[in-house]
Amino acid sequence: MNKILSASLLLLTLSAACAQTTNNFTRTEDVIYGRKSGTALTLDVFQPRPANGFGIVLMVSGGWFSAHEFINAAYFQPLLDRGYTVFTVVHGSQPKFNVTEIVPDIHRALRFIRLNAAKYGVDPDRLGITGGSAGGHLSLTMATQGGPGDPKAKDPVDRASSAVQCVACFFPPTDFLNYSQPGEDAVGVGVLKDFKPAFGPRSDTAEERQKLGREISPIYFVHSNMPPILIIHGDADKLVPICQAQTFVERCQAAGSTAKLITREGKLHGWPDIVKDMEIFADWFDEHLRGIKPKP
Repeated sequence: MNKILSASLLLLTLSAACAQTTNNFTRTEDVIYGRKSGTALTLDVFQPRPANGFGIVLMVSGGWFSAHEFINAAYFQPLLDRGYTVFTVVHGSQPKFNVTEIVPDIHRALRFIRLNAAKYGVDPDRLGITGGSAGGHLSLTMATQGGPGDPKAKDPVDRASSAVQCVACFFPPTDFLNYSQPGEDAVGVGVLKDFKPAFGPRSDTAEERQKLGREISPIYFVHSNMPPILIIHGDADKLVPICQAQTFVERCQAAGSTAKLITREGKLHGWPDIVKDMEIFADWFDEHLRGIKPKP
């Protein structure tokens, strides 16, 4: 399968119009949060009516392919219905950019959103993040590695923090060096061979894949002070095996961080009614971001 096509299909699954939008929001398109190789990096801002004063950053990413046309409010309507302002982030996309070049875009987007939080009516100290597949991977990367900016930076955006305070994501890759089983290398090879451009030229040799795999796998950055994390994953997923979520959650719990896995029996890499699970994400954000206890 064509590499871009396969990545696009992932995004289509995640952005499928599984529900009707209620148009209870205003949308600001193509907000420039940075520039890269002569190209603007953009995000869209969805502001619900009424808003609850909290923001959720949504990764527009499947196979580390990102495009503005895959933004679909129907996918995250449950978040808007709860009053969350949603920032849909489009990052530098593969095949032009690889994962190590994409991750800085996400740090930049979070710093930009935090710096401009007052403009969009959200609490800069209480930001959530979500995504699926590669978007889930980027979400967990921020959960494990988001942090303070450089106080000496000339650009005020770079002085802001890229930390997130809550995470909910779908079927994320977490350990590219132990993919379906211990020792299985998937750094642009094996199961993920169709996504090789996302791993760049360092994936050409086994030695460099071992180094790169450790650098880009969130599981190697787990620590005790991470934000609460929820993962929903299908146990029949062939592209990202559920052991990726299981092992990550176990590692988080062992480190003393809050992490939970919800298994969808018989589900593959995405499912038609996935938008219903966004309600569960909304519950998670309500509890861990807003401090609203779930209904008994």
